[in-house]
Amino acid sequence: MTNKEIISRLYPVIKPYRGKLVLAVIGMIIVAGLQAAQAWIVKYVVDDIFVNKDETLLKLLPIALIVLFSVKGIFYFIYSYALEGVGQSVIRDLRDRIYVHIHSLSLNFFHKNSTGSLTSRIINDVALLQGAVSNALIRILKDAVSVVGLLVVVFYMDWRLATLSIVFLPLAFTPIVYFGRRFRKIGTDYQETLGETSGILHETIAGARIVKAFCMEHYERIRFGKKIDTIYDILMKDNWYRSVSHPLMEVIGGLAMALIIWFGGYQVLKGNSTPGSFMAFLTALIMLYEPIKGVSKINSTIQTGMAAANRIFTLLDIRSDIIEKEGADELPPFKDTIEFKDIDFFYNDEEPVLHNINLQVKKGEVLAVVGPSGSGKTTLSNLIPRFYDVHHGELLIDGKDTMDVTLKSLRKQIAIVTQQTILFNDTVYNNIAYGREGCSREEVEEAARVAYAIDFIQELPQGFDTIIGESGARLSGGERQRLSIARALLKDTPILVLDEATSSLDTESERQVQRALENLMQHRTTIVIAHRLSTIKNADRIIVLKDGKIVEEGTHDELLAQHGEYELLHKMQYID
Repeated sequence: MTNKEIISRLYPVIKPYRGKLVLAVIGMIIVAGLQAAQAWIVKYVVDDIFVNKDETLLKLLPIALIVLFSVKGIFYFIYSYALEGVGQSVIRDLRDRIYVHIHSLSLNFFHKNSTGSLTSRIINDVALLQGAVSNALIRILKDAVSVVGLLVVVFYMDWRLATLSIVFLPLAFTPIVYFGRRFRKIGTDYQETLGETSGILHETIAGARIVKAFCMEHYERIRFGKKIDTIYDILMKDNWYRSVSHPLMEVIGGLAMALIIWFGGYQVLKGNSTPGSFMAFLTALIMLYEPIKGVSKINSTIQTGMAAANRIFTLLDIRSDIIEKEGADELPPFKDTIEFKDIDFFYNDEEPVLHNINLQVKKGEVLAVVGPSGSGKTTLSNLIPRFYDVHHGELLIDGKDTMDVTLKSLRKQIAIVTQQTILFNDTVYNNIAYGREGCSREEVEEAARVAYAIDFIQELPQGFDTIIGESGARLSGGERQRLSIARALLKDTPILVLDEATSSLDTESERQVQRALENLMQHRTTIVIAHRLSTIKNADRIIVLKDGKIVEEGTHDELLAQHGEYELLHKMQYID
C-alpha cells in the first residue's frame, strides 16, 4: 500500500474533526507568519538601529517583539492543542474500529492469527501510528507552513540569493527520500517481529505451569532471546540510518550556507545590498533550514507510522467468512425442530470434515454426539450458531435457513458450555451475568444456586464481588465449569450445546458439574458432544460419527445391541 493510498484511507477517519483541523491550520499560518516577521525585523535592527542609530526605533522594537512573541505563543498553543486533539481522536477511533472489526470476524480468522500478533496490532501498531499522527503530523504541517512564510521573506529580500539557495533544496530532500524507504522497511520488520515476540510472551505466561513442569525455562529463554536480539538488530539499523541522516543534512546545510555567505557578502561589499537585508535574508534562510532538517529527524517516525498504518488497514480489509445476508430476518423463538439437511463441511478446501449429514433434533430432545477424535463432533455443534457456514446443504431451525436470519437473533437462542471454560478477569457476579445485560442480583444468585455454585462462591473472600483472575485462575476446574453453567442458565436459551463439558474434570468435580448440567438441560433442546459415554447414557438419542459421517443412531441400549462402533467405543472406555 503506497503512502498516497494510506493517506486517502486516513482521510475519512480525520474528516469528522476537520473543524479542529481548520482551526489548527489557521493558528499555524499565523505562527508561521510571525516567525517570518522575526526574520524581517532583523533588517531594521541592523540597518536602522546599528547603522543609522535610530533611537526611536530602539525604544519601540522591544515592545513590538514582546507583542509578537506573546501573540505567537497564544496561537502556538491553539494549533498545537487542536492538532494533538485531532491526532488522539483519530487513534481512539482506529483502536475502537479495529477492536469491533476483529470481533466481527469468524472463528477461522482467530485460528489463523495468534493472540500476540493481534494484540500487537491493536496496541503497538496503533501506538506507532499515534506517534506519526499526533507528533510527526504536527511537526510536518507546522514546518510546511513555516517554509512557505520564510520563502516569501527570502525572495523579497534578495531574489538572486533566494534562487541560489533553492538550488540546494533538491539536494537536501534527497537523503530524506532515500532514508525514508529504508525507515519504512525497518518499521514493517520491527512491527512483525514485535507481534511474534508478543505471541511467545503470551504463550509462555499463559502456559507457565507446563513450562515449569517440563523444565523448559532455558529453552523458552533462548527462544524469546532470539526474538529480542532480532528486535535489537532492527532498532540498531534504524539508529544507524538516523545517525547518518542528521550529519549528512548538516553537511549539505553547511555547503549551502558557505556559498550564500560568500555570494551575499560580495553583494553587500559592492553596494548591491544592505547589511540589514543580508542579515535578514541569512536569518530567514537559517530558520528555513531548521524545518527541513526537522523533517529528516522525524522521517523515521513518519515511515514507521506509515508501515503501522499499512498493517492496520490490511487487517481492516479482511472480510469475515460469516456474512449476514442483507435484509436478513429475525429468527422467531424456537418452537419445533433443528434440522441438518444434506450437509457437507470442510476446512480450507481439504477433505470434508462432515459429509452428507441428515439429522433432526426435536424441541426438548437431548441428542448426544459421540465418536473418535477428529470425527467432526465439535464441528457439527459449531455449525448451529454459525461459527462456520456449511458448504453444501442447509441447517434449518423451525424450517428457516440459518443463513437467512440475523446472527444476533440466532445466537441469542443458543447457550454453549465447552470443555475449555472461558471466564474473564472480573468478578464472579459479572462473569455469571455476562451476556444478560440488565439482570437483577437475585437472578444471578438464583442461577448460581441452580448451578450448585452458591456454596463455593459464598466462601470466597468477597463472595460474588471476588475477582477470579485471568481465565478464572483462582478457581478449581469444577468451580470454573459451574460458573459457566450458571452463565448459560442465566442466558435462558431454548437451545443448549454442551461440548465435552465434563471431560477434563476429576470424578468428584464431574459429579457436581453433572448435577448442575441436569438442571441446565431441563426444558431445553440439548446437543451433547460427549467423550465420556457414562455421561450420556440417559440421552434421548445418540448418534455416532466416524470420518465425518453418521454411522449409527439410537439409544444407549440399542446401540450396544448393534455391536458396532458405539460398542467398540464403550469397550475402549471400560476395558480392564
